[in-house]
Amino acid sequence: MSKKVYIETEDCIGCENCVELCPEVFGFDAQENVAFVIMEEGGPEECIDEAIEDCPVECIHWKDE
Repeated sequence: MSKKVYIETEDCIGCENCVELCPEVFGFDAQENVAFVIMEEGGPEECIDEAIEDCPVECIHWKDE
């Protein structure tokens, strides 16, 4: 079973914390003003965990597949 990271984009406020912490995992859509996931799996888990903890609206999560 693998873990994948995802963002509930409808809840994202566009703060870009996750992009600053893990630019290899998260990107930012300036037109939509939301973050998105570039690398769902295989990214540095410690960095992703920090992004999850730092998200002010708690819209970043792990899901098991």
